[in-house]
Amino acid sequence: MQAGGVEINRFSHTRHIAILGIVANIILSAIKFMVGFASRSQAMIADGFNSAQDVFASGITLIGNKIASQPEDRDHPYGHGKAEYIFSMIISFSLVLAGLRILGSSLTAIFDGGDLIFSWRLVAVSIFTIVLKLWLYLYTQKIGRKLNNLLVVANSYDHRNDVFITSAALAGILLGANGYNWVDGVAGVGISGWIILTGLNIFSGAYHVLMDTSIDPDILASARKIIEAIPGVDHVDSIKTKPIGVGYIFIVKVSVDSKLTVGEGHSIAAEVKKRLKQCSYCNVDEVVVHVNPS
Repeated sequence: MQAGGVEINRFSHTRHIAILGIVANIILSAIKFMVGFASRSQAMIADGFNSAQDVFASGITLIGNKIASQPEDRDHPYGHGKAEYIFSMIISFSLVLAGLRILGSSLTAIFDGGDLIFSWRLVAVSIFTIVLKLWLYLYTQKIGRKLNNLLVVANSYDHRNDVFITSAALAGILLGANGYNWVDGVAGVGISGWIILTGLNIFSGAYHVLMDTSIDPDILASARKIIEAIPGVDHVDSIKTKPIGVGYIFIVKVSVDSKLTVGEGHSIAAEVKKRLKQCSYCNVDEVVVHVNPS
């Protein structure tokens, strides 16, 4: 398990990012709805619904982070880290649904057109949204990668998608004011595909962890070399890994000289556990060592 201070810092950062996203998106959705309905801009109204959807995504991040931050207990001896991936899947579903909704409205805009009343307020709101969302994306992406937190990374992708969605809305507003209403719809179709693909990628990452997919084979090979270099280890019988949230449990079976005492065998097992936990790139959370006679 990671050091307590690191875990507290990790969950604190995630909570901060979730709250920041909720506040920003509530403000954006309110502004977009007011300006969108006043100008009859379907692009801006749709963008307002998208921001409202983002409030949901940030709320999911906040709830998932709160559950994942709970320490281990009798029913969850390895903690609640997988909650991050369960809630990441919920965000992935919301992204796919949002993409499908935008795809439908974009196709409608292509074939039916619209009755946009151009206003510079639409342009101002769009530019403000793009700048704010770009900053939120860069900030959350940096924190998410640093903390190896799929929940935060998923949230950052949501902000990134908003940059593209609002850019498409802005293009549609500007060109729609000059009679090219179909541009908004065509751009929307492309953006919806991007959003759906992002949701599926997040789903894939969470699915592999929840289905206990093993760690990267290169890391596994490195772990084997670390163990084989320990004095007293005759050979490694097997190494299996199981994801538990951010890290992995390493289940290791090694063979040692059958003439060693129980105490000596235990000391070798303790050294195996120590060396693996010291591996900076192995992402080790816990190590279970079984000693066999050689």
